[in-house]
Amino acid sequence: MVVLMGARQTGKSTLVQAEPFSGDRLYLTLDDLSAQERAATAADDFVRSAPRLTIDEVQRQPDLILAIKRAVDGDRPRQRGRFLLTGSANLLLMKRISETLAGRATYVPLWPLARRERLGLGRVGLWSELFETPVEDWYALVQRQAVATADWRAEVRRGGYPTPAVELDSDGARTVWFDGYVRTYLERDLQDLAAIDNLLDFRRLMRAACLRLGNLVNQAELGRDTRIPRATVHRYLNLLETSYQLVRLEPYAVNRTKRLTKTPKLYWSDPGLALHLSGEEEPTGGHLENLVLADLLAWRDGLVPRPEILYWRTTTDLEVDFVLEHRGELIPIEVKAGPRPGSGDLRALQTFRAEYPDLCRGGLLLHAGSDTQWLGERILGVPWHRVV
Repeated sequence: MVVLMGARQTGKSTLVQAEPFSGDRLYLTLDDLSAQERAATAADDFVRSAPRLTIDEVQRQPDLILAIKRAVDGDRPRQRGRFLLTGSANLLLMKRISETLAGRATYVPLWPLARRERLGLGRVGLWSELFETPVEDWYALVQRQAVATADWRAEVRRGGYPTPAVELDSDGARTVWFDGYVRTYLERDLQDLAAIDNLLDFRRLMRAACLRLGNLVNQAELGRDTRIPRATVHRYLNLLETSYQLVRLEPYAVNRTKRLTKTPKLYWSDPGLALHLSGEEEPTGGHLENLVLADLLAWRDGLVPRPEILYWRTTTDLEVDFVLEHRGELIPIEVKAGPRPGSGDLRALQTFRAEYPDLCRGGLLLHAGSDTQWLGERILGVPWHRVV
């Protein structure tokens, strides 16, 4: 089976109903109360409703997973693609779901739309090409891109959820949509994951997190600023990650064990929603980083083997925003919201290259200007829209 996971409104239901492979499948959604009741009272009969079945929002009935497992294990031989499941939460992180379907399922995340997808190009940014192209040819690669220039602030406000990104034309209309999204998420979707005693506290924590995009996760600081106990902050952050809202970025280290013991950085799955939740009037450099990361997430989860997206930080607080690790090679990336990067903006990239000369292909400095130019040895400065 295939399990398609992602935040609400990323387009999971549209995808599984519109694709050519859906033609011979029965589609059932647990957003339908009658279907949910059947799944709760007669799970084994429910999963035998058709030879090939699509079940939408499966996280609404966690016990159904066991019935699906029994059905799959009863197939001899197994039928590939018998079940296509969608969920607005990461089933692998949900405590209420004890069965992971290990060995029976492929898990596919669906992130909000990337910029080039919104433009109708059917792809994400140039990340794979940067690994496939010799570094000395990067300049020609990005200069060949026939992608329109864009204001990153407008792109952040638009976000990647299909409705506000593609269908709504004004910031006011998007604000109304984001308001409704947050209300639905708080009042309905969260109840499928865990009991939240105080929705106002939870919303305050979301706002505090969205004001710290690109910063290290500091649960004690978040608890102090929101007046929420640290244990509750920890639980709320896990719920946000489980429901594909919060994204934690682990640090790069050659020793992979160290990546798990150091502090991650905090981002949001959609920069438009993050801006709305923060209450800020204007996007910041953190939102531009988040816009780049949103594209990277869609790129990462479309590849096998799966690349890593990390960050790098020294004890003297030198930091590289993103480190891409793919097939044993590294590309460090700095993101600057200014139009003219200076020599000081290169320091972290140069230090990283000196630290890992055998692994690092070259460095990228993405900026908001219009010029592509070599800024240092094997470090290319590029307008962000030529890559993303």
